[in-house]
Amino acid sequence: MRITEAAKRLGMSPRMLRYREALGLLPPVREQGAHRRFGPDELSAVAQGVELEKRFDVSPAELAFALRVLSDPAVAAAVRDLGVRIGRIQVPRRALDFEKEKALRLLRHR
Repeated sequence: MRITEAAKRLGMSPRMLRYREALGLLPPVREQGAHRRFGPDELSAVAQGVELEKRFDVSPAELAFALRVLSDPAVAAAVRDLGVRIGRIQVPRRALDFEKEKALRLLRHR
């Protein structure tokens, strides 16, 4: 189906559907004449994205960035570093650090 019908079924404007496509929230689908075509899989993907946005109170752009974090290790590392710096993420403890702390606690109690 064309974008107008797809948008109507999804309860949004064609412009919002184009915006979601530009953000990468659905695969780019075009037929020969460069018209967008949407099938059940594309409609389902958009509906799932809308449901996630509502459930977690995020915008389409925030959802698109979350997908980028999950798929791009460099972006994930940069976001994780920021999270550690601002105290929203704890630095994972290494097994060696845990064993060292355990040994120090045992020595203190002797």
